[in-house]
Amino acid sequence: MMVCHCMSITDHDIRAAVEWMRQSDPQTIITPGKVYRALGKKADCGGCLPLFTNTMQSCDSLGVPVELRGLRRNTRQGTRA
Repeated sequence: MMVCHCMSITDHDIRAAVEWMRQSDPQTIITPGKVYRALGKKADCGGCLPLFTNTMQSCDSLGVPVELRGLRRNTRQGTRA
C-alpha cells in the first residue's frame, strides 16, 4: 500500500527499513525521520505522517529496547544523573 505519495514510500518500504535498523543496531530508537533517511528520502508535505507512524507501530521490531525503557520516568524521579 502506498503510504507517502510525495516520496513514493510503501508500507513494505517502511517495514523493511524498521527491520534493517533493528537488526543493524538492536538498541537504536527508531523514529520516522530515521526511517525516511534509511530510505534515502525526506518528508515533504507531512500529510502521510499519521499513516506512516501507524505503519511503523505495526512492526513487531519497533519496540524500545528493554534497557532504554523507563528512562524518562527515572529522570523525573531524580534517580538518574
